Amino acid sequence: MAQESVSTALRRRGYLASSAPWRALGYLGGGVVLGVVVLVGGLAAALAGVALSLVLIGLPLLALLAFTGIPVAALERRRLRPVDPGPAPTPHRTPEAPGIPAWFTLRVKEQATWRELAYTALLALVLWPLDLLVLACTVGVPALLIAAPAQLALDGGEIRAAKLWLIGDYPSAFAAALLGLALLAPLLYPLGGYAAARAALARLLLAPREAELSSRLAEVTRSRARLVDAFEAERRRVERDLHDGAQQRLVALTMALGLARLDATPGSPLAARLATAHDEAGNVLTELRELIRGIHPQVLADYGLAAAIEDAADRSPIPVDTDLDLPRLPEPVESAGYFTTREALTNIARHSEAPRAHITARHQRGLLRIDVRDEGKGGADPSRGTGLTGLADRIAVLDGTLTLTSPPGGPTVLSMEIPCRAQPQPAQAPAAAD
Repeated sequence: MAQESVSTALRRRGYLASSAPWRALGYLGGGVVLGVVVLVGGLAAALAGVALSLVLIGLPLLALLAFTGIPVAALERRRLRPVDPGPAPTPHRTPEAPGIPAWFTLRVKEQATWRELAYTALLALVLWPLDLLVLACTVGVPALLIAAPAQLALDGGEIRAAKLWLIGDYPSAFAAALLGLALLAPLLYPLGGYAAARAALARLLLAPREAELSSRLAEVTRSRARLVDAFEAERRRVERDLHDGAQQRLVALTMALGLARLDATPGSPLAARLATAHDEAGNVLTELRELIRGIHPQVLADYGLAAAIEDAADRSPIPVDTDLDLPRLPEPVESAGYFTTREALTNIARHSEAPRAHITARHQRGLLRIDVRDEGKGGADPSRGTGLTGLADRIAVLDGTLTLTSPPGGPTVLSMEIPCRAQPQPAQAPAAAD
């Protein structure tokens, strides 16, 4: 069973008998120790940096003080667990490039770095003295009263219990001890309340809600990208199996039927049946080749997106004008661009009643943009099952957008944009000298 937070335990009847008061006590005590260490260490580092600044050794030390909040915040997020066991993810992002310079550059630009530095300064100057004051009032005073008999036995004379009043005999000392026990129980409630509020403040500054949401969103995006990659790999596997398996068998069957037709007596019933079977096998082979091309055309893998779009335009039932200027792009981008363009051409042929279509594709400033335009009747709506909704989701995985503009009467323009980088072209071998 997961450990409940101190704020939850405060609302239950068994708070005093639970571990929550002890966890609150440990959390505040650790805050006092950490605050003192940060204050002393920060002052020492600042003084050393100022003293060594004349020889240019202290300047980097002073600059590093801006990053002291990062380890302190990481420790504070771990210290939240006994008081508030909920997840406290780091708000920092992972650098895209390895190395210390990339890490420093990213941390300087992040708001979380400066928020953690502000929290560290607040801890060193305000929070730990406040923690110490709360501990002294809620636990320190009752503890001193409870220890009055032991203090009287050690001193042998009069003592000042909790610095409040003089006690000179054991009855008064035991009465003070009973008073301390009576005060301790109710004072543990404000102790827990303050610890819960202190933890909530730390969570607000060091592990904000948007950090958790951002982490979950990043994981969802990564999982969607993995699903798309798995789908693409499965598509390629099916295409390869059909190409190398079923298609080769159909080719062999077609050849066998053709040879059998040559051996049959012309004009006989057997020859007619063989001719029918041969023609049907040829039709099936043609359909299978179209199916394989639709799963993943070989021209896309060999020559890139521009050649694949040209091939799709040539096979379109309506005339298509193309204006393409594209380098080789990453495989997921080329695949998404091709299937989106092909789906758009299919929709134009089926629904638009357009005489022609126009495709423009460019890759400029790290952005692929493809526009498919027709002068048809317009009024296209992706929600009516035109097949573009799934493609829009697929493009969104690549951080791209799919926009459809189709007023009644036309024109209809389907625009796709995907941020990507051009793939480096392989170097050509130099021509041999004569």
